[in-house]
Amino acid sequence: MARKLDGFDIALLNLLQADNLATAERLARAVPLSPSAIARRVRSLREDGMIAADMAVLAPELAADRLRAMVQVQVHEHAEEKGIAALRARLAAAPEVQLLLNVAGAVDLMVLVVTRSMREFNAFADRHFAADPAVRRYETSFVKAEIKNRPVVRLDEGDISR
Repeated sequence: MARKLDGFDIALLNLLQADNLATAERLARAVPLSPSAIARRVRSLREDGMIAADMAVLAPELAADRLRAMVQVQVHEHAEEKGIAALRARLAAAPEVQLLLNVAGAVDLMVLVVTRSMREFNAFADRHFAADPAVRRYETSFVKAEIKNRPVVRLDEGDISR
């Protein structure tokens, strides 16, 4: 990612976070460049790794019946880094894990787990947390309602020097 961002790139990245299927013609209505220049910039942003992924966000009703759990994991203070790294790798590879964060504070990992049922969640927790010697303790909070889920990072002029 050696590319330097400019104001046009910042504007395009902000717009694409809201709608990554926006056409170059539609983007040109908000960014003062020609559609062909916008298409080249967007292609370059993807090639340079500034856009990490293009994905579809499902309609809420498609995932409404899923059980969502936020799990706080504390690892053993003296656990081998190799064991902790293996735990993180297993969790990162698990399709049930929607979000995995290494955090500072009273816990070490925050894990958002999505399963079809409590039985499926319990099997997941037994396999990934209870049976792992690196895990000291874990605590689960179940999601009652999703209020906001928008993984957008608003960029501004301060991000140009990157």
